[in-house]
Amino acid sequence: MSATNDKILLVDDEEAFRKRLAKAFTRRGFTVYEAGDADSALAVIKREKPARAVIDLRMPGKSGLELVAAAAGLPEPPTMVVLTGYGSIATAAEAIRLGALSYLPKPADVDGILQAFSRDPQHPIEPPAEDFTAPSLARAEWEHINRVLNDCHGNISQAAQRLGLHRRTLQRKLQKYPPKN
Repeated sequence: MSATNDKILLVDDEEAFRKRLAKAFTRRGFTVYEAGDADSALAVIKREKPARAVIDLRMPGKSGLELVAAAAGLPEPPTMVVLTGYGSIATAAEAIRLGALSYLPKPADVDGILQAFSRDPQHPIEPPAEDFTAPSLARAEWEHINRVLNDCHGNISQAAQRLGLHRRTLQRKLQKYPPKN
């Protein structure tokens, strides 16, 4: 893939991570734009029209999913890859439904991100040939909580009520990293 004069937008509230990715993309010939929140990112997309955008899922203010939806509705939307340290099947499916090409867990490197961008959207990713292993109970709980939270559009109080949990208990569960399996 030739990256000469290719524009990419990096959207992440973690400045150190964003700067590291920006440096790596710049070394590969990309023109890099950065934003720390969804509103700034949308302004850059409208003004600079980058071909690609790497979008963090969780940021202060509007979420990455809201940014994906807004950007997908523009006349010339960038090809978008969503990154997150809080991945779940529900949010991955929602990101793809809203217009993202792919969804990657953090920490992601430039090679993994470029590989996600090169995936042909007309050809779905083939499932691995290995046997299916059921997720652990902790992982199933994590995915269920994120699915309900997504259904409640990020409203913690409403999600806690639907889950039968106290709001603070739900917030503590959400602050933990997702189980590995």
